[in-house]
Amino acid sequence: MHTGLFFGSFNPIHIGHLAIANYMLEFTDMEQLWFVVSPHNPFKHKHSLLPERDRLHLVNLAIEPYPQYKASNVEFKMPKPSYTIDTLTHLSEKHPQRRFSLIIGSDNLNSFRKWKNHEAIAAQYHRFVYPRPGSADCLKNIENATLVNAPQMDISSSFIRSSIEQGKDLPFFMPEKAYQYMKEMHFFKRKA
Repeated sequence: MHTGLFFGSFNPIHIGHLAIANYMLEFTDMEQLWFVVSPHNPFKHKHSLLPERDRLHLVNLAIEPYPQYKASNVEFKMPKPSYTIDTLTHLSEKHPQRRFSLIIGSDNLNSFRKWKNHEAIAAQYHRFVYPRPGSADCLKNIENATLVNAPQMDISSSFIRSSIEQGKDLPFFMPEKAYQYMKEMHFFKRKA
């Protein structure tokens, strides 16, 4: 079974993430898509992250009605910081019947050569690359990767966090259940 792996901190998950996931399932041969919630991306600061269990719960709330999506906490049990190659190797050994592909934004290709064992990732796992603003020619001379024609949405988790901290109400930027839970728990609100 062809399974796409969409890695991210999902801090929080938003409609842009879900639109990309939806596009991947409908316009590629992927049969399932897993949101791999990363405890700590080595390229991001840890201080702004919600606890991993809260981020996983938000993802589960967001994808609840869709059985072809799965939230994965596989990296929670792995050494930190988490590295994509280690997770890919672990999942491939645990699920030999699945063919895994990586879903990444075109902006990530700029730093891809800094990833641990990036040559092994590129050789063993196909990468589906979704466009990000300002990354038009990202696939020149890149092997084992497909640029998908997904619509570009300029929505980010950092924008949502910043807006919530400023007291803004953004109910249409996140799936309803995830947004309501985030509000109930007062995530990202400025401390009085």
